[in-house]
Amino acid sequence: MGTTKLTARALNRATLARQLLLTRAELDVPTAIRRIVALQAQHPASPYIALWNRLSPFDPTTLDAALTDHRLVRATLMRITVHTVHADDYTPFREAMEPTLRGSRLGDPRYRASGLTAADADAFLPPLLDHADRTVRTAAELRTWLEDHLGDTATPDTGAHRMLRHYAPLWHAPTGGPWSFDTRQCYVAASPRPSLTDPDAAAEGLRTLIRRYLQGFGPATVADMSQFALVQQRRIKTALSAMSEELETLQATDTGHTLYDIPGAPRPPEDTPAPPRLMAMWDSTLLAYADRGRLLPPEYRTYVTRMNGDVLPTLLVDGHVAGIWRPLGNAIEATAFHPLPTPTWEALTQEATALQTLLTTRSDPTPYRRYDHWWTKPLPDTSETRVLPAA
Repeated sequence: MGTTKLTARALNRATLARQLLLTRAELDVPTAIRRIVALQAQHPASPYIALWNRLSPFDPTTLDAALTDHRLVRATLMRITVHTVHADDYTPFREAMEPTLRGSRLGDPRYRASGLTAADADAFLPPLLDHADRTVRTAAELRTWLEDHLGDTATPDTGAHRMLRHYAPLWHAPTGGPWSFDTRQCYVAASPRPSLTDPDAAAEGLRTLIRRYLQGFGPATVADMSQFALVQQRRIKTALSAMSEELETLQATDTGHTLYDIPGAPRPPEDTPAPPRLMAMWDSTLLAYADRGRLLPPEYRTYVTRMNGDVLPTLLVDGHVAGIWRPLGNAIEATAFHPLPTPTWEALTQEATALQTLLTTRSDPTPYRRYDHWWTKPLPDTSETRVLPAA
């Protein structure tokens, strides 16, 4: 039997199905997070908007509660950025990411300039985690503790304290507000604590991360997996070799690249309808692949992903990015990069009305206001902007 081949459109539909974007699912929030693997969470509102796009009904207070009791956790993980994941996934994901985080944080010039070594970090982390074990600590409290315990070991004011805090297996502790987190930084030690010095734990964690990634984002290439996690392709290939008996191999028809997948995972027909969506800023689907074209047409990438890494909230039409949106306070401003038919605008209006209700209910009708400056930059000449619903 020959290798199964998948078109670009079929890959798009596979992603949408696994990310609950073909139809909103009736799932509780922790189950949904496990299904979609992880939510990019550096902006506190984005996980809420991402889940609103995927669940029906979606009660945001259930996300508040799951974060408060640590069924879901917010921490630095894949791509060295903040994600929300299920607590059961945190330990293997953190162990998978250990080599990347260790090199990034303990190899950072600000850490090395302090005179501290990786061995120093290994010595200081256990008592630091004891200090934050089941007791929420602010960033300032952790810095004071580190300064007291590092003493003359480190040169002050190098940023070493921040690098240690970002490297340590700490969960962000909710601080309240409309989206559970705000500009205050509070932490609690991860429980159970992941292993940071065991190569076997890192290897096993990576196999778990790959398995979970393919469940939520597959089929995918080695480069896709590497991009999703920011893990060296060499490590990905080693893990895949050990997993060869449990994975299916396919081929992308447009590139010829080898794809890996979980046997039996959803791969709906490529003509499956995909309803319009108003995607959150930094939605994980736009960051999960080396080839962003699975959802983001190359000609629109510079309008969506800005130079400093800001990934704007997008209009998803027929499964692909077709524009951007922003909340105005009493409406949603939607800018389509190309002409859209009337029924699509009508569907987007319905989505905007429902999203506006969510934002208003949370008492934060303009959560992305600090990024409004991007809307002063040039957009495609074919763009059309509408205020939804019409004033």
